[in-house]
Amino acid sequence: MYPALAVLKALQDDEKSTWKSTETEQPSSPAAGDLEVLWVGGEGGIEVDLLSKEKITFTTIPAAGVHGVGLRALPGNLWQIFKGFIAARRIIKEFHPKVMFFTGGYLAVPVAFAGRTIFPRQSRPRISMYVPDIEPGLALRTLARLSDQIALTVEDSMNYFEFRSNLHVTGYPVRQNLQISNRMDARQKFNLSRDLPALLVFGGSRGARSINRALIRVLPDLLIDMQVIHISGHLDWQEVEAAKENLPLDLASRYHVYPYLYQDIGAALSIADLAVSRSGASVLGEFPLFGLPAILIPYPYAWRYQEVNARYLEKRGAAVVLQDGDLKLRLLTTIRDLMNDQSRRDRMGQSMLSLATPQAADSIADLIHGLVSMPSPGRI
Repeated sequence: MYPALAVLKALQDDEKSTWKSTETEQPSSPAAGDLEVLWVGGEGGIEVDLLSKEKITFTTIPAAGVHGVGLRALPGNLWQIFKGFIAARRIIKEFHPKVMFFTGGYLAVPVAFAGRTIFPRQSRPRISMYVPDIEPGLALRTLARLSDQIALTVEDSMNYFEFRSNLHVTGYPVRQNLQISNRMDARQKFNLSRDLPALLVFGGSRGARSINRALIRVLPDLLIDMQVIHISGHLDWQEVEAAKENLPLDLASRYHVYPYLYQDIGAALSIADLAVSRSGASVLGEFPLFGLPAILIPYPYAWRYQEVNARYLEKRGAAVVLQDGDLKLRLLTTIRDLMNDQSRRDRMGQSMLSLATPQAADSIADLIHGLVSMPSPGRI
């Protein structure tokens, strides 16, 4: 969701820039302010609140996955996909986009096929696709042959495609609210001491239960030597709150816990000396932007996407990979070893920073602009 939002913001900024450049010369130019956007999401998706805050027009369709589901669930999921395809045809026929932009997810397949089948060839929407993870998921591999262009986070992703003529390495488009904060301002925002290193533990918007519980077990030991910003997710929030209440007062003051951070996530990433997190695609863009060394714990109950992401960063000296099953035995010692070795963390941070691609959203926006003939009205 966040990469798509970042690209959308870049497109909107381009529209504003175009309007300003044509305002005095061609005030009636159709290029000025003609970007129309419709976001299509899955029913019950988590993006509704965020899209509403961003004032983005959106609609939903039935959606379900087929990769990794059991045989009992498969017929029902296939029926949901078919219903999503029918709903997508109706939506696309009414909106008639010039470009459809996909960043993954199983609902991309019915929407893309709907766009390819509802119109004659000469008026079909063009398809632009961005691959966030290093290894493309099943949905994106399915869409690859339908796509007019494919943007990739890293060059290694090219190895997963049979053809390369429409592949473009752009980097990971980071969300705009990830501004790098002044460390002093960030310390004040989180009420952190300047005398202790800061550990950021991130479980995502919903949470990573094994990471949360492993951290809670070792909190008293960690908080003797460091302060912790813990973004727990909503699922374990009551459990995490209870853990803070059970700490001695002097240690509890060093434990800063939140169910989720949106506006202040950039400050948290700026102030952290080390991060502990899953290795979803965002670590390929957000941690490099801040040069943040990391301990990455791939999610074990899915396909190998997170493992591939984590090993990519580990191979380049930017991260240490810890398996989920080893959290109880190794989390405390791994954190301590890195926190006590600043020279190693500095090297990891420099390696991470070397992978940053802060202009990725603009690069993808440029690719999308290339799919339409401006200044005719463009829809996405």
